[in-house]
Amino acid sequence: MTSDRLHVFVLIDALGWKFLQQTPFLDDVLPYRQPLRTILGFSSGVIPSILTGLTPAESAVWNLVYYDPEHSPFRWMRHFQSVPRPLLDNRYARRAFTELGRRVLGLGHGFDCCVSPRLLHYFNWAERRNIYDPGGIPGVQSIFDKLVADGVPYRSYSYHRNTDEEILQAVPRHIDEGHENFYFVYLSEVDKFLHDHCSDPARIAERLAWYDRQLRHVFDAALRRDPEACFYLFSDHGMTPVTRHYDLAADVERASLSTPKDFLAVYDSTMARFWCFSDAARDALTRQLEQVPCGHILSHGELKSLLLSFSDNRYGDIIFLMDPGCLIASSAFHSASWMPVGMHGYHPDDEHSYGVFLTNREILPPVTIVTDIYRCMREAIS
Repeated sequence: MTSDRLHVFVLIDALGWKFLQQTPFLDDVLPYRQPLRTILGFSSGVIPSILTGLTPAESAVWNLVYYDPEHSPFRWMRHFQSVPRPLLDNRYARRAFTELGRRVLGLGHGFDCCVSPRLLHYFNWAERRNIYDPGGIPGVQSIFDKLVADGVPYRSYSYHRNTDEEILQAVPRHIDEGHENFYFVYLSEVDKFLHDHCSDPARIAERLAWYDRQLRHVFDAALRRDPEACFYLFSDHGMTPVTRHYDLAADVERASLSTPKDFLAVYDSTMARFWCFSDAARDALTRQLEQVPCGHILSHGELKSLLLSFSDNRYGDIIFLMDPGCLIASSAFHSASWMPVGMHGYHPDDEHSYGVFLTNREILPPVTIVTDIYRCMREAIS
């Protein structure tokens, strides 16, 4: 395989293997099909692993929010701790700090104030740049850095510049008119759709049929230029139906600990991460979490097996994972006005967590986990 062959890589966010068992989707165009194991967490860790071939333990890129008081862009906020709590801990203040982070502090348009503003000075934000551009993932080399270094002409598409519909209208035209042999297409909107409709097979079939039709135009354009063009369609993870809500923060409050004196917490949709500042606080928090009936603390051995063993505690001293289908009711990552019927970020062994890998050619050794996709991209430009 050489770089003069045309390669099209399509990443569809949250397209789960389970959904393709229920509805046809490009079956004739992409006959080589298999489930794809994801990495525990959210797109903030999984997609960088796709683009670099590195696990989170190797790249230190996993969660958007991490403990870093020394380099926090909000470290100046520590001087405002005497401000009455109601003035800082409200939705208007969060909205103001979100805009401040996006427009003034250079945290990117994806930044959200997802912890109490009075605690912002303890945390840093990982994804400040467009990760689909060269230099987008600080500290590691992505496929886009490799493309530039090797002088390979390419095109990259993502939500940073266009909607899914705009992207799918543009790609066939660019293939017809251009000379690039490497196309990376990230389609993000299936994720939001499945959050809202993952338990509605008819709506899913209708939505996937639209993507099927649009992607056929992409593949037809590629075949006009290169009858032996290679297509790869994959996802970062699946989507699990939500069956239960649980107020984990209320349980943690029963440990009678003080924030930020004793510990800090970040509640995601499917996991909670804690930083403890004394052995007593850690013991008390552990005892409380061990009583939660719908999740468990990830042990050091389990974190290592999940490729999440880090050399420091930036992502948490204690990581608590909810059981598949159980959503943290008090998460700052989804508001009370939006209660999704589907969620991702559960254990990779959950049957709904598996993504997809579809292609028009047999690949050996087989692609089995998201980090393997990088190998395909490297081979495409070798």
